[in-house]
Amino acid sequence: MTQPPAARSNPIIVTLGAQVVWLLVLAIPIASISWTITQEEVLREAREYFSRRSQEATTVLRRKFFYLLTCHYCLSHYVAAVFVALTHFKLLYLDWRGYLISLFSLVYVANFYMSLYAWLRQEFKREKYQARIVEHVAKSKAAEQSKKPAA
Repeated sequence: MTQPPAARSNPIIVTLGAQVVWLLVLAIPIASISWTITQEEVLREAREYFSRRSQEATTVLRRKFFYLLTCHYCLSHYVAAVFVALTHFKLLYLDWRGYLISLFSLVYVANFYMSLYAWLRQEFKREKYQARIVEHVAKSKAAEQSKKPAA
């Protein structure tokens, strides 16, 4: 799709602050899609198929293609490329360099979000298990107290 001559000669200048907001917001769905495809239970069967194909495919190209669908970091590059193509998001420059910088910046921020999410999930699990241990110890002590004869 071509732009009218006026749009090509007078591109919209977006402030750096607005570009950063776009960067932080666009990275959220990129991280969400990449994480869901590569980590969540809802797509486990597909991921297991991709994993098998990444090990058993006859050509290197097919093995690498299927591997990309099991690695959240790898997949985030392609998801980010789709989002850059859909939104025409550019960072710092108004030409092709803006697309390139935005692509890798989106991947970086999306992977930061995914790492933060993974860490938070681990922390929640750890706290849940610690609470179970404390509850088990408390029940054990209560059971011991009820078994002791009254003095």
